[in-house]
Amino acid sequence: MKVNVRYFASVREALGTGSETIETAAADLGALRDELIARGEPHASALARGRAVRMALDQIMSSEGAALREGSEVAFFPPVTGG
Repeated sequence: MKVNVRYFASVREALGTGSETIETAAADLGALRDELIARGEPHASALARGRAVRMALDQIMSSEGAALREGSEVAFFPPVTGG
């Protein structure tokens, strides 16, 4: 299935792009993150399991178990703090 992936803040800077449409076999957000990490650098560092990365599915904060569907919008971004 095709999903639209958006990257924000330091994740976007590390990857050098703000968005892409990808073909994936991932069933959920966690599996998609693993697919992206498996691409190698710079995805492996930006989305590494040891890094704090938040995810949203169709503009709703979601856990790794959230199911993907055709045309989903997925966003990856670092935790945000207020000032």
